[in-house]
Amino acid sequence: MSKTTSVDLHQSKIAVFLRALDPAVLSTLRIGEAEIIGIDLVVSLCIAMTDSRDPRPWPDRLEDFFSQVPEEELEILARYITEGKLEELLAEVQRKATRDTYKAFVLRLLGAARYRAILVAVKHDGAAVGLAVRRLIRATMPFAVAWSDALGLLSKAQLKAATRLDTGVLLNAVQLVVQADAFFGEKVLAALPMQETSATTDDLATWEPQKAPAFTQTVRALISDGTAKRVERANSPLVKKIRGARHALQHSEDGVSQAANSLIELIDRILREAFPQKKSLAWAQANFDDLSGLTHIEDGVLKPTKLAEALCFVYGGGPRPEPTTVGDVQQTGSVVHETVARVIVTARNNLQKMKHADSGSEEEREQLLRILVAVEGALMLSLSLGGLSASRTDTEPA
Repeated sequence: MSKTTSVDLHQSKIAVFLRALDPAVLSTLRIGEAEIIGIDLVVSLCIAMTDSRDPRPWPDRLEDFFSQVPEEELEILARYITEGKLEELLAEVQRKATRDTYKAFVLRLLGAARYRAILVAVKHDGAAVGLAVRRLIRATMPFAVAWSDALGLLSKAQLKAATRLDTGVLLNAVQLVVQADAFFGEKVLAALPMQETSATTDDLATWEPQKAPAFTQTVRALISDGTAKRVERANSPLVKKIRGARHALQHSEDGVSQAANSLIELIDRILREAFPQKKSLAWAQANFDDLSGLTHIEDGVLKPTKLAEALCFVYGGGPRPEPTTVGDVQQTGSVVHETVARVIVTARNNLQKMKHADSGSEEEREQLLRILVAVEGALMLSLSLGGLSASRTDTEPA
């Protein structure tokens, strides 16, 4: 655990302005202590998380920040949220934010000078929050690329059957992130004083949709490296399987066969070493009793199928979510978790067909490379979704 660094919890200009107002004015504006505390913490957190002078990873910053928030402030906010007041506030803000009559009311209440001052404060705090949101949007790009690479292994028919959702939306994750980032930059950041934040040139540069393919290649290299590191934390010897597969494809005459065998062993070992077969079987029976094809008999013994093992792995051994309705479709469990699990199984099935590939053709190598990229993407998502880490290894016998 990192050493705690002193964090300024009062960096919001809006909070400073509001605390200086007469209580009667605050009452008229229907702003209380909980709202001011909330604004102050959100803005201060965004500033702390985007501070370019702090080299620590974001989990350490987050832990340090909340470790220094006074308990009474957290209690006030918790009570505010549980009593439904936050929901009421958001609904009221939505109603009033675009109404000129409300703006005129605030202007008369505060006076021109103080009204201009609150607008300046809003823009200052908005820039801090905007930078955090921009970085958050961009932080999803590796996951979007990993998702697209993983889904690239499934046919549209398979994807439609697995998710019952619009395949166009699912397959265009990278473009959706690029578009969301461009929209946010054009409609929000352009109107804010970003020079007052720690935003870099890269933070403010626009991602151009037409450059997405080249950009994706760069991100894919980061995913490959990141997946290797995640696998290494879970089981360091397995990293050799990923690197061995790439090396075989590049340098060996029978590289397709070698790479296919390495990836099959990688998938089998990472699934079983994370959750031995007995655990996967018990988990599948407890969480997916409505789904067929998760068990088979081998030598008179009931065992989990690869799909059952993959589902347990991607869910991290946790419970399957309750059914939800998306549009007109009722979805049981998590579309993301279950689709990634099916990608892993599909990849393994395809690799089995390539174990004895001996033509060494460029077509076979390209096919194997597509599978490798999909496996890396699926593993990155699985290890993130399942919450597996170096501190969570299961060595029970199968």
